Amino acid sequence: MHHTHELELFPDRTVTQVLFKEVKNAAELRKSAVDGQINAALINPTMLVHPLQVLVAANKAVHLQNTGKMKTRSLNSEIIFNMSPTNKISEAFKRFGISDGDDSVMVVMVHDKNESQLVEDIATKVDGRQVPVEELSSLSDSASIRKLYKVCPQEETCGTLLDAVICRMATKDVM
Repeated sequence: MHHTHELELFPDRTVTQVLFKEVKNAAELRKSAVDGQINAALINPTMLVHPLQVLVAANKAVHLQNTGKMKTRSLNSEIIFNMSPTNKISEAFKRFGISDGDDSVMVVMVHDKNESQLVEDIATKVDGRQVPVEELSSLSDSASIRKLYKVCPQEETCGTLLDAVICRMATKDVM
């Protein structure tokens, strides 16, 4: 049901993604995350094209944490920041973080391999229905994603929307 992936560059770390629909306690979850009671990044799935997008952001966040170059205060906020095509932290949270009225959430945890209990603990805090991560595309708001990442129609003739999004995420530091 959830999507777990070992980070190639950091084999002792694992990224787990869990997708929820029909969420009734988004406001409470957001507050818990802000207060540091939930050790996970809570992402608005409507801005996600594919789970790979989250993996790229998480991989970069772990790398920046290890090199002491994070731009935000925690690994979880760094994941959300890395999803964004711009360097504005507040905008990244507005676009990719969850809002109080949201009814779906992607919970993203970076943890050691043996910490599967952490995943279960966080999942129990969500008042919603867990669905396979593969259902993500049914929640994606492609129009908003294209607009935010400034993807022009020509780009999608030579690659996918996912390709364009990951390219923007990867190049934001050098633009």
